[in-house]
Amino acid sequence: MDSNTLLENLNDPHQLESMYRKDPRAFKKSFSHVWEQNPDSQILSVWYERLNFKETSNTNKPSLFQKGFLVMGLLAVLAGICTRIIFHFVQQEAIAPINLAFGIAPFIAAYFIYTNKTKRSIIYSLAALFIISGVYLNLLPLNDKDSTFLAYLHLPIFLWVLLGAAFTGNGYSKGSRRLAFIKFNLEYGILYASMAVSGMVLAALTMQLFRFVGLNIEDFYFSNIILFGAAALAIVAAYLVSMNLKLAKNITPYIAKIFSPLVLVTLVVYLATVLWVGKNPFLDRNFLLAFNGILLGVLAVTIFSITESDTNEKKTISDYINVGLIVLALIIDSVALSAIVFRLSSYGITPNRLSVLGVNILIWANLIWIMITYIRFLQNKSGLAAIQDAVTKYLPIYGLWAAIVTFTFPLIFN
Repeated sequence: MDSNTLLENLNDPHQLESMYRKDPRAFKKSFSHVWEQNPDSQILSVWYERLNFKETSNTNKPSLFQKGFLVMGLLAVLAGICTRIIFHFVQQEAIAPINLAFGIAPFIAAYFIYTNKTKRSIIYSLAALFIISGVYLNLLPLNDKDSTFLAYLHLPIFLWVLLGAAFTGNGYSKGSRRLAFIKFNLEYGILYASMAVSGMVLAALTMQLFRFVGLNIEDFYFSNIILFGAAALAIVAAYLVSMNLKLAKNITPYIAKIFSPLVLVTLVVYLATVLWVGKNPFLDRNFLLAFNGILLGVLAVTIFSITESDTNEKKTISDYINVGLIVLALIIDSVALSAIVFRLSSYGITPNRLSVLGVNILIWANLIWIMITYIRFLQNKSGLAAIQDAVTKYLPIYGLWAAIVTFTFPLIFN
C-alpha cells in the first residue's frame, strides 16, 4: 500500500475502508504523506479526524470504586449478617429455611432503589410487601402440608417479581425496562456462578489446609464464612452487572444461540423416546411433574433466547429455532394440561393439582401470545418488539399467581 494507491481510490469509500481494514498500520503511514500534500481535501479531513480523534471529555471508564460502591459494600455486609442470623434460627427449627431468601432479596432491592432514585410511593409499597411476606410466612405453621410447601415454593417467585419492580423503578410500565431486567437475570446468573465457583475452590483449599494441622473447621467455616460470603456475593454480583461488565454481556447472546438448538434437539429425541417406551403422564404422577419441569425449562430457554435476539429485526435461523421451541412447549403444555384435568376429575382437587393447573394455564396462554406475535414477525407484519412485549408484559401475571398460591392456599386448604 502506497500514497499513489490511496490517491487513486480517494473517491471510492468502500475501497478506502477495505484498504484500512486490510492493513491499518500501512494505511496510516501512507495517509500521513497524502494528507500533507492535500490538506484541503474534505474526504481526507474526515479520515484524518477518524484516525487521530481524541475524546475531549473524560474517557475513563467508571471505576468499580465510584458511584454506589460504598452503598453496595454496606448492603453486602448487612445481607451477610442478616443471612447468618436467619440461619441460626433455621438451625433451631424455629423458622422455615425459605426465610433465608429475606437475607438477600430485600438488600438487592435496596440497591436497585438506590441506583434508580425510585419514587417514595414505590419504595413504601415494596417495603410493605417485603414485610407482609416475611410476617405472613412465619405465621404459617411449620408442617409438611402440601399447601404450606406450595407457599414456600411460590414465595421466591413472588420475591423475584418484587425485585423486578425495584429494578424497573419509576419505569415499571415500560417494556424496555422489563426486558432489561430479564437480561440482567441471565448476566447475573453467569457472573454469580463464576464467582461462586472461585469461592468454592478457595473454601475447599482453606479447609484442606486446616486439616493438615489437625483442625476440622467445616461446620464453623460453612456457618460463618461460606454463608456470609454467599449472601454478600449476591449484592456484589448485582453491583458488578449494573456496572456494565463486558464479561457477562458478551457471553449471554452466545449462550442463547448455542443452547436453543441443543435444547430443541434434545427434547425432540426425549419425547420420541417417551413415546417409544410408553410413559404415561396421565397415570404416572412423578412423570407428570418431570413433564412440567421440562416445560418450565423450555419456557425459560425460549424467553432468554428472545430477549437476546438482535434488534435489527432481520430474521435468522435462531428465530425458526425459537418457533420450534415454542411449538414443542405448547405440545408439552397441552399434554400436561390434559393430564392434570384428568387427575382432577378422577382423584379430586388438591393444592398441588390446583397450583400446577394454574401454572400450566398461564404458561399455555403466554406461549400462544408469543407464538402469534412470532408468526406475525416471520410474515413481516410486526417487529421483534411485539414478541418481546409478549414476554415482558406477561411477567406480572406470574407474580400474581405466585402471590395467590403463597397467601391464599394455606388459608383455603388448611
